[in-house]
Amino acid sequence: MKKISALLIVFLSFVVMARAQDSATVTGGRDASSDTSQPKTLPIITPDESLENSAPAPSSAKKLPLNINSRAKDHLLLQVGYDNWANKNDSVRMKGISRSFAMYFMYDFPFKTNPKLSIGAGLGIYSSNIYFSNTNLDIAGKNGSALNFTDLKDTTHYKKYKLLTTYLEAPIELRYMKDPDHPKKSLKAALGVKVGTMLGAGSKAKNLLNGAGQVISSYVEKEKSKRYFNTTRLAVTGRVGIGAVSLFGNYQLNSFIKNGAGPDVRPFTVGITVSGL
Repeated sequence: MKKISALLIVFLSFVVMARAQDSATVTGGRDASSDTSQPKTLPIITPDESLENSAPAPSSAKKLPLNINSRAKDHLLLQVGYDNWANKNDSVRMKGISRSFAMYFMYDFPFKTNPKLSIGAGLGIYSSNIYFSNTNLDIAGKNGSALNFTDLKDTTHYKKYKLLTTYLEAPIELRYMKDPDHPKKSLKAALGVKVGTMLGAGSKAKNLLNGAGQVISSYVEKEKSKRYFNTTRLAVTGRVGIGAVSLFGNYQLNSFIKNGAGPDVRPFTVGITVSGL
């Protein structure tokens, strides 16, 4: 009986020891599994992916619209030009450089949809001086019912003779500016028309000569009359240039002299425009 009890005690002790060893083995295995876990690896980046990642993101900023308030308005136009007549006949003998001067105050109306375009309108004065050689113009109608260009080369005549006309004009034009942000360097162009009314017409003769060209006196003769002239003027205009300086041209569409009172001449001008303000 004692032997059986001793054997039973030894068996139980062996079972307990075996379980203790199994428990230690499981625990050790778990720790080893935890300690020997695989380390994390860094992602592999190809050269193409590196370039793509380093490339700057496309800008989402939109191009700002042009500021129409800062564009050049060209409120003031000053023009100096060379004047001549188209359709003149042989009786019209001009000499020297006939010239004109004009000054206009304009207002600029830019297109909101396209600041490169605008409408210019205003008011101004146009004055023309046409010079003649050995000619007399009876603009007051003292010696006839028409404006005659009388040749006085071989008789008494004036050394200097000119016809002066002055108009109040209202121009309107379509304007183009290539670069409104830099108006001082930008290409500019304009096309338009102008309507005018004659303020005055007159002739001035100076230094009376005989047929041989000798001075008789320094007498000055002046006449003022609009009798033979169309007092309404309609002309087409155009100019092109860079910045504040441009070349311009005008051509009168209607006859300068009334129908039946003289030749059907059409004045035209080419010259230089200086714009500003």
